[in-house]
Amino acid sequence: MTAGKHARLERIGTGGRHVIVPMDHGITMGAVKGLADIESTIDAVTGGGADAVLTQRGIAPRVHGNKNGAGYIVHLNGSTTIGPDEMDKRPTGTVEGAVRAGADAVSFHINVGSEYEPDQITQLSEVTSAADRLGMPTLAMTYARGHDVRDDDPAAFAEDLGHAARLGEELGADLIKTAYSGTPETFERVVESTRLPVVIAGGSKGTDEETLAMVRGAMDAGAAGVSMGRSIFQHDDPGAIAAAVAAVVHDDASASEAIERSGLAVEV
Repeated sequence: MTAGKHARLERIGTGGRHVIVPMDHGITMGAVKGLADIESTIDAVTGGGADAVLTQRGIAPRVHGNKNGAGYIVHLNGSTTIGPDEMDKRPTGTVEGAVRAGADAVSFHINVGSEYEPDQITQLSEVTSAADRLGMPTLAMTYARGHDVRDDDPAAFAEDLGHAARLGEELGADLIKTAYSGTPETFERVVESTRLPVVIAGGSKGTDEETLAMVRGAMDAGAAGVSMGRSIFQHDDPGAIAAAVAAVVHDDASASEAIERSGLAVEV
């Protein structure tokens, strides 16, 4: 790993652990809650303890100046919920464009197991090659999605997620994001599938306790943190939930300890 890539990886994490808040959902869902005034949301989550935020490149001017010294990741593909197929992610930028936007890393989404997998494999490989030439880290969002993915069985789902994670390493990524398999025991299989750090996606928005318990389970299984979007940026108190997640990831707090330390109200 080059010195430049190592330095940039340190900007999007702390001590090898990562709390990343993706906010590229504007291209997917529009200006939903938390994204209309994205400047305030970025200020809140980074003030709360997020290591990095992630957006599409066009939002870069609204990121800088509001991220409290946190890292910045530019996402390089996307799709919309009103298009023909949300899994058909198309390129939206280049590594060079991300450099011009002031990014510390780039990210790319691939749906392993879908009909779009072949093109997305080629595209991810092209992104990691271009990023490597510039000393830019790549976060590969490798999801297991398709009609043959066994997401109804945590153990089998973990095997599929592990395959997706390993694919990211094989294609030259530096950091892997994937779904949580549902239990710490099964997620160990995912983490063991690659030597790269693995962070979990947020999944469906649940209660604060459910979200933090999921993060705790992933960390217990050997995860390197989270890349969690809607559960954080659409929260009524984005700064507090970011602080709670950071307490679990960086301070090894339990879910209940994180709730107490962050000042979140206990849900009943």
